[in-house]
Amino acid sequence: MPELPEVEALKDFLTEHLVGHEIVRVLPVAISVLKTYDPPVTAVEGHEVTAVRRHGKFLDLGTDDGLHLVTHLARAGWLHWKDRLPDGPPRPGKGPLALRVTLETGAGFDLTEAGTQKRLAVYVVRDPREVPGVARLGPDPLADDFDETRLAALLAGERRQIKGALRDQSLIAGVGNAYSDEILHAAKMSPFKLAASLTSEEVRGLHEALRGTLTEAVERSRGVAAGRLKAEKKTGLRVHGRTGEPCPVCGDIIREVSFSDSSLQYCPTCQTGGKPLADRRLSRLLK
Repeated sequence: MPELPEVEALKDFLTEHLVGHEIVRVLPVAISVLKTYDPPVTAVEGHEVTAVRRHGKFLDLGTDDGLHLVTHLARAGWLHWKDRLPDGPPRPGKGPLALRVTLETGAGFDLTEAGTQKRLAVYVVRDPREVPGVARLGPDPLADDFDETRLAALLAGERRQIKGALRDQSLIAGVGNAYSDEILHAAKMSPFKLAASLTSEEVRGLHEALRGTLTEAVERSRGVAAGRLKAEKKTGLRVHGRTGEPCPVCGDIIREVSFSDSSLQYCPTCQTGGKPLADRRLSRLLK
């Protein structure tokens, strides 16, 4: 799933390629992608893109008539930029193409989604806060005012494990499964530690890891073409998706805990005092 750094990079890329250009056609190929119908998705046709913004993992294309084309790529969605889109309309069917946006230059982008779980979402709204997922977003962890005090206040009273708290978009916007693993590895913290139990020193370390990991990932992605961002993300991950490989910090073997629809990766030596974590489906979690 694209997370804050990749969506931030897409925002920068689209700002360069879209702003100042007119949208001449929006063609939904998979009707399931449309989550709003008034205004219709075609309402942005004939209007100039004036700004591209990011809200958590949402991309927001603002136009000169005040409408916003807002997209959430979900788990398996992606944006493919093309300097020249095909002249003919795409064939509807079982392929990954969900929606096509064409500019007056003939350039534009396709939104695609792999797999059978169709969660990619497109909204046309007058205000981004009309999108339920945007309205309930917590603070952006890269905002200037997101300091240790604010993080401590967010975690106070949270009886969840820190891994789940970091992934909660209503608590902190933009962090998903992959970067929560990376942040906790950098903070040398067990993913199952209770969020409310963190000491002030641990909050400080987590804040530093949170900001540092995301900032580094954003800088690594900056300037990378949209089509290469997925590969760039994978090369920068130290523990997520690297089960069985040596930890780049200590050399211990990276372990995994599996859930029904996802998994997490961690280093026992760096994060759990050398103790492997129990599988959540089978036993109580080790702290």
